[in-house]
Amino acid sequence: MTAISIQKKLQWAIILTFIVLCVEAVGGILSNSLALLSDAAHMLTDVFALSLSWLALKISSQPSTRTRTYGYHRIEIFAALTNSMLLLGMALGILWEAWGRFQNPQAVHSLMVMGIATIGLTANLGVIYFLKDAALHTHRHDLNIKSAFYHVLGDCLASVAVIIGAGVMWATQWYVLDSIIAALVAAVLVWGAGKIIRDSLHILLEGVPKGISLAEVEKELVALPEVNDIHELHIWCICSNIYALSTHALVNDQRMNQAENILADMKNLLEEKFNITHSTIQFETVPCNSNGDPCQMQH
Repeated sequence: MTAISIQKKLQWAIILTFIVLCVEAVGGILSNSLALLSDAAHMLTDVFALSLSWLALKISSQPSTRTRTYGYHRIEIFAALTNSMLLLGMALGILWEAWGRFQNPQAVHSLMVMGIATIGLTANLGVIYFLKDAALHTHRHDLNIKSAFYHVLGDCLASVAVIIGAGVMWATQWYVLDSIIAALVAAVLVWGAGKIIRDSLHILLEGVPKGISLAEVEKELVALPEVNDIHELHIWCICSNIYALSTHALVNDQRMNQAENILADMKNLLEEKFNITHSTIQFETVPCNSNGDPCQMQH
C-alpha cells in the first residue's frame, strides 16, 4: 500500500468522522446525554488525529535536505504526541463533568441516544475499514498511523457502550448510568493516550527501539568471523518504523576492498534480523579504551 493510497483513505475517514461528529454533538445536546457528548468529544479528537496523521504522512514523504539530513520523518512522532495530549486533556474534562452528573443525575432521551450512537458506530466501522490495512499491515510499525487507528477503535468501543447504556436507561430510567459510561469512555481515552505519549517520548529521547536488545545486536555482530569486537554501539529510532545504528567494529588489519565485504555482511545482518536499515559502522584495527558500557556524552 503506497503513501498516496493511505492519504486518500485518511481523507475519506476524516470526512466521514466529521459528519458523524456533528450529528453526535447535536444529538447529545438534544438528548441531554453526557455519554453521547463524550463520544462526540472522542470523535472530535479523531478528526484532529486523522488530520494530523494525514498531514504528517504528507510532510514526512518530503526528501531530505542539507539542513534536515534525516528528512521530515520525526513529524510523525510530533503528530502522534499532539494527538495523544489532546486526547488526554479531553478525557480529563469528561471525567470532571461525569463526576458532577454522578452526584446529580439528569434525565436522558434514551431512544435518541441509542439511534445516534448506532449511526456513530456504523461510521466508526467504516473508518476502521479504511485504516485497518495501513495500521495493521503495511504500516504496522508506524506510530502515527497506529495512534489514529486506535483513536477510532476506541471510539467504536465507546459507541457500543453508549448503545448498551441507552438501552438499560430506557428500560430502567437509571440515568446515573449515563455518567458512568462517560467516565468509562474517558478512562479508555486516558489509557490509550498514555501509551502513545510514552512511546513518542521514548523515540524523541533516542531510546533503543522496542523489541531490540543492545546485547543481542552486539552478540550477533561479534559472531561474524571477521568481527573481533563491537563498542560505542548506539541504536535509535528516526521515526517509529525507521531504525538507525552507529558503532565501532574491531577487525583485523586488511585491505579496503576486503573490509567492504565485512561491511556488507554486517549491514545485511542488521537489516534482516533487526530491521535496522540505516547503519554507520566505523572500522578499527586497534582496540580503543571503551569498556563496553554505553557512551557517556558530556552535556
